[in-house]
Amino acid sequence: MPTAREALLDAAASTLAVLPWPEMRMGRIAASAGFSRQTLYNEFGGKDGLGRALIGRAADRYLAGVDEAVGTHAATGRGPVELALWTVRAARADVLVRALLTGFWDARLPRPGPPGPTGGTEPEGADGPLEHRPAPRQAPPAPAELLALARDRAVAVLRGAGPSRDDTGLESRCEIALRIGLSYAVAPAVTAPSPVGSDAVRLVHEALARDPGC
Repeated sequence: MPTAREALLDAAASTLAVLPWPEMRMGRIAASAGFSRQTLYNEFGGKDGLGRALIGRAADRYLAGVDEAVGTHAATGRGPVELALWTVRAARADVLVRALLTGFWDARLPRPGPPGPTGGTEPEGADGPLEHRPAPRQAPPAPAELLALARDRAVAVLRGAGPSRDDTGLESRCEIALRIGLSYAVAPAVTAPSPVGSDAVRLVHEALARDPGC
């Protein structure tokens, strides 16, 4: 059974898929998860806190996916390829992951930023702030920081999966894979439809084959 916090985040994420963030209401989110609005405020401190938690969870899940995607294929030598593939799929499947990776936050999304002293509140007249406790969280990583985290985690997984390699070369291979994956997530190929990420996989193979020692 998911915790109240996870259930509320799931409900908020589902709502965000169909409604812009400014139109989302705390009471409706809480009700759809089967909890009171007070519980939602207790968990997140307010709508700003909920938004930060959604963004933070998206970043955490993307990085956890890096570990899984690279680790599953580390022994086959496909680690960098799977890193690119996961980046494409994650960015296309989750608008928050896409925003985290690109730095583009449109009006439909919650805004990232450092937590305020009380976790933020909603405007009066929307759902009305209630008594709540703070829900602090660090600001999410900037795009360059998130890419560096993903690269470093992929390198750590690959280094732990077999004989040591030149660290600089391994970092470069993962960096290339990430950059290619991100480019296809932002601007898919204009050719005939193909499985999600397949174009990125092909280009990563070609790029690394040209410079296998990178």
